[in-house]
Amino acid sequence: MTPSTTNGRSGKNLRRVLAATALTACVVTLPVAPALAQPGSSGSSGSSGSAGSSDFALPISSPAGLIALAAATTQTGKPYVWGGTGPHGWDCSGLTQWAFRQAGVKLPRVSQQQAWAGNAVPAWAMAPGDIITFRAANDHVGIYAGFGQVFNANSAGIPIGLTPLSELPPINQVRRF
Repeated sequence: MTPSTTNGRSGKNLRRVLAATALTACVVTLPVAPALAQPGSSGSSGSSGSAGSSDFALPISSPAGLIALAAATTQTGKPYVWGGTGPHGWDCSGLTQWAFRQAGVKLPRVSQQQAWAGNAVPAWAMAPGDIITFRAANDHVGIYAGFGQVFNANSAGIPIGLTPLSELPPINQVRRF
């Protein structure tokens, strides 16, 4: 064998070993990750009042969130209307309330209340379909669309659509349904 053939084979073998190791680590770690993530947990399987549920969030979209995002995108281009609840114009919380209603989720009417509905998700685990509220006042809300984009009714003069997260105020809450 020539040296290049040997290096090529050993490179393939190394990649296979690394891939197998990574897969094994995931298969072994994921089932215990929720227990390890519980505050005050040492990962033991003792009874602490939890019946298999966890507060551990993964960046995986919920079906309701994806349905709501799809519904919201049907409103692209419509005008922002303060207090708008559709169908011809929307404000931010009116749009999210309507979109999630299409997915069978009842949300409160205003963004300040929507900020506390559903399950809290850390910002690093945001997934498309999650609701994001902005500023400490939670005075704006949108639906995370992925790739750093938020689908929202932004403000007067801006049609309903996508806005980069970088152009929005600081995130305060991320919620999943």
